[in-house]
Amino acid sequence: MATTNTYLNFNGNCEEAFNFYKSVFGGDFTYIGRFGDMPESEDYKVPENDKQKVMHVSLPIGKSILMGSDNGEQYEATFVKGNNFSVSITADSKEEADQLFKALSDGAQITMPMSDTFWGDYFGMLQDQFGIQWMMSYNARNQA
Repeated sequence: MATTNTYLNFNGNCEEAFNFYKSVFGGDFTYIGRFGDMPESEDYKVPENDKQKVMHVSLPIGKSILMGSDNGEQYEATFVKGNNFSVSITADSKEEADQLFKALSDGAQITMPMSDTFWGDYFGMLQDQFGIQWMMSYNARNQA
């Protein structure tokens, strides 16, 4: 069965916040990557102001993982402090990811359809009919 984790979004201070959380909960980041690490394409160039912002960070806390990222400059105007989180689901199979994403999509606004990503996950995002942000992922490398 899928696992759930919390995903936090920040308006430029993700690294500061996660260093604070690390001081509170202990442990180490299992990953920290920046927008400047993303491969650019003809369709998308990372703005210079975003290159040092955190694209993704993971901090294990017990059996869960607290994850987060900064918003890119194109999303700064829509940032709402207090509503800056998503429920992140890690599915046990690609089929389960598709099934759960499809079910959550009823009446939802899909912000990123399920697709393979440059970081290796099969991933998608949506805002459900109740206004809750969801992230769905499956990573075949993490299955044993």
